Amino acid sequence: MKKTLTTFAAAAAMAAGLAFAQTPEGAPNQTPAPAHTPSRRAAVRQRLMQALNLTDSQKQQAKTIFQQARETTKPIREQLKQNREALTAAVKAGNAGQIQQISTARGALLSQMVAAHAQARAQFYKLLTPEQKTKADRIAAHIRARMEQRAARRSNG
Repeated sequence: MKKTLTTFAAAAAMAAGLAFAQTPEGAPNQTPAPAHTPSRRAAVRQRLMQALNLTDSQKQQAKTIFQQARETTKPIREQLKQNREALTAAVKAGNAGQIQQISTARGALLSQMVAAHAQARAQFYKLLTPEQKTKADRIAAHIRARMEQRAARRSNG
């Protein structure tokens, strides 16, 4: 469970890191939108596609893959929202049994989300040429290193 949540958080942070890692030189310094907004995700995807130099066909296929993933996860997102509201109510009521039960259900829902997103990323990765895969792997390694640096700074200070 903890590993799943960590993986999910790492994937989200990696996506957010792409936005900063791929800022073109001379670009205006704009205040970024929060990491969870659709415009932020779209900007991250756009930068990744530019960095990987995807063909128009690859871009269209990627768009289809991620739209399908979004549609697949829509009911899960709705369940997570209801779960979050129920958990808040259980916390306010001080009901330890409900808190445990709702938290366990939340873990299962998050696991489904992680799996759906990982499957979409796997489909996307299959579209890439060997050179693009190498570049994508380098970007991911760079993002992981930045995340580790941030984690080290937080634990030290």
